[in-house]
Amino acid sequence: KSDGTTQYRVKIRLKGTPTQNQSFTRLTDARRWAQSKEASIREGRHFGIQEAKRHTVSDLINRYIGEVIPYKSSDKKNQIRLLEWWNINIGHLTLDQVTPAVLSEHRDKLLKTAIVSKSKKVKLNNTERYRSPSTVVRYLAAISHAFSVACKEWQWVESNPILRIRKPKEPRGRDRFLSDEERANLLTHCKLSSCKVLYTIVVLAISTGMRRGELMNLTWKMIDFKQECIRLDKTKNGERRTIPLTGYALVQLLELGKVRRLDSQLIFPGISGLNSISIDRPWRSAILSAGIENFHFHDLRHSSASYLAMNGASLIEIAAVLGHKTLTMVKRYSHISKSHTQQVVSSMNDKIFGSVNK
Repeated sequence: KSDGTTQYRVKIRLKGTPTQNQSFTRLTDARRWAQSKEASIREGRHFGIQEAKRHTVSDLINRYIGEVIPYKSSDKKNQIRLLEWWNINIGHLTLDQVTPAVLSEHRDKLLKTAIVSKSKKVKLNNTERYRSPSTVVRYLAAISHAFSVACKEWQWVESNPILRIRKPKEPRGRDRFLSDEERANLLTHCKLSSCKVLYTIVVLAISTGMRRGELMNLTWKMIDFKQECIRLDKTKNGERRTIPLTGYALVQLLELGKVRRLDSQLIFPGISGLNSISIDRPWRSAILSAGIENFHFHDLRHSSASYLAMNGASLIEIAAVLGHKTLTMVKRYSHISKSHTQQVVSSMNDKIFGSVNK
């Protein structure tokens, strides 16, 4: 040290544990601390290994389904379905046997095994259907969170083994959206549909960017006509969301409210009033009649986001409307937003400095 005294600095590095630092003025104290600290770390690690040997993957999944799944905001049934696949395939293994090699083998199994229905293999155009990389990532995410809980809260494992394997590369998300002509054509055929509410549902989907599930589960209590908004208490990401309801979509709901059923709170009730109406057939019929190809109902959400970008909305604003926590999911619309921004800047310059012929 600068004052001439000697200081002993100890640094302990053991794989799987954070680095430990401490300083001492006496060498004997430094050595004693190092020996004691290493012993306690190794003892703790030994305890973790013993816990991993004591529990199976089936134990992990069953406890996770019982204690964690009930508190998830949505998609509980699908999460259980994904976990059951792991239970069937590696449920017999103890947690210490779940190595990166085992996990990568089953990742590849998910990718390469054809999907089988209860009766026979599902075929599409005479070709066996396989899980997409995005689907396999969801399988990995389901078991990964279970391991994370087992590591951080239950202390059954030292670390999450899923973090040590490579995830399948997901394709870029769809950004299919309706052209002006397609939109007008689709709305015309929706209005002619035997399903009297299909037109209103599609108008709402385009106007608000809401997911299909959110739309079909709408109740009249969620609509604030005075503030002109829709309030969703439960969403896919678990957060509340307020969606502006203006213009034509607002008019459509006001008109529908005049003839609403009194035996159901649902805005789009089915025959019994307990569940929402099924629009699968009317939707397919409208798409077919309109001659629109390669278009899914979820693409109405992409259409809404694209129209927002074209009208000057920033990525942050689009994410807020769609209900995304991060900008990752809306980056696909950045090229549209940039194109619009360039037009706005160009128009401003033309007005100020006059048009320049290149």
